Amino acid sequence: MLTKRFGRTELQVPVFSCGGMRYQYKWQDRPLAEVPKDNQDNLEATIHRALELGINHVETARGYGSSERQLGLAFKNLGVRREELILQTKVSPTENPQQFERHFEESLDRLGVDCVDLLALHGINDETTLAWSLQPGGCFDVAQKARQAGRCRFIGFSTHGPTDVIMRAIGHGAPETGSGFDYVNLHWYFIFQRNWPAIALAAQRDMGVFIISPTDKGGELFRPPRKLMKLCEPLSPMVFNDLFCLSHSEVSTLSLGAARPSDFDEHLKVLPLLDDARAHLDPIIDQLAVAMAEATGATDPEAIIAGLPRWEDTPNHFNLPIILWLRNIALGWGLTNYAQRRYNLLQNAGHWFAGNKPSALEHIDDAEIIAALGDHPQRHQIPDMLRDGVNRLMGEEQSRLSQKE
Repeated sequence: MLTKRFGRTELQVPVFSCGGMRYQYKWQDRPLAEVPKDNQDNLEATIHRALELGINHVETARGYGSSERQLGLAFKNLGVRREELILQTKVSPTENPQQFERHFEESLDRLGVDCVDLLALHGINDETTLAWSLQPGGCFDVAQKARQAGRCRFIGFSTHGPTDVIMRAIGHGAPETGSGFDYVNLHWYFIFQRNWPAIALAAQRDMGVFIISPTDKGGELFRPPRKLMKLCEPLSPMVFNDLFCLSHSEVSTLSLGAARPSDFDEHLKVLPLLDDARAHLDPIIDQLAVAMAEATGATDPEAIIAGLPRWEDTPNHFNLPIILWLRNIALGWGLTNYAQRRYNLLQNAGHWFAGNKPSALEHIDDAEIIAALGDHPQRHQIPDMLRDGVNRLMGEEQSRLSQKE
């Protein structure tokens, strides 16, 4: 397996990491006695396949229900030596830093280890979680004490938040003194590139860059629409997206949320293409740009976002940047099912996917929207675009995976 340097940690991480949020039994913590044998057997087969491929970076979280407990049992049953693994878990920041400390100790106990290589503050997504993390004596300082005590080796954070919040977290502390984050887990892939400034800043500060869920959040590429499949030929959309991400030297690793051993197979096809990535990527990128321009008038689905107000500053807290982006990728690349599911998370996922959506077309007040847009060049067209997006994307309410049974 090809590896990359994970920033100043100096760890050599495989370009694919084994994410632990899709093979567990439940999204709520459960004792191991309740886990069905076939579920545990599948998890262990998935871990065995990952290690067989050289994917020794295993990543999970306290918030992934029974995942930590099941992984701890899997390592024991498979006879995996601790030194074979690069092990990461994530613990959400809390207002009370002592609670964060207790949660981390519980995670170590569930995993059956004394130390993890990588500890991430899970979900620095808004001003509140940023403050809980970085205030004096807050969760970052608790994590630093855990590192000094030998309970973790490196500290990072994961985020679903806006780019400016991400960049403030990245900019915290001084890397040369060890007072800043060592790595970041964030969303960035072909269909969603607005976090590039955060990646560039992370690279400048010599941080490892871990891309969250490029296959699922990158467009549900395990079941791509026919239009996207055609546009990505001769590659599959999954291989194209992997190649696009890994062709950037700033990106260290992509998380593969494998649910079964075979889920690694398609991703492996990217490895022989990396030495000549641009030759494979450029024709496909051109095809995708043409299709987007024909459908929306712009080659980039996020072009309209520049200058839009944040959802907090929009009437009814509509998340215009997200809604218009989802509309565009549905129109241009056929990602309607994905866009509908993401759209219907709005209002239901808290700071993990923030802002509101119009509950009905009559709730869109053109004058209010136009006034909030200031001098945006498309301010008079955006209410109609919003209306069109709502028509295309409205469907059943959705919830985050972690909110499901």
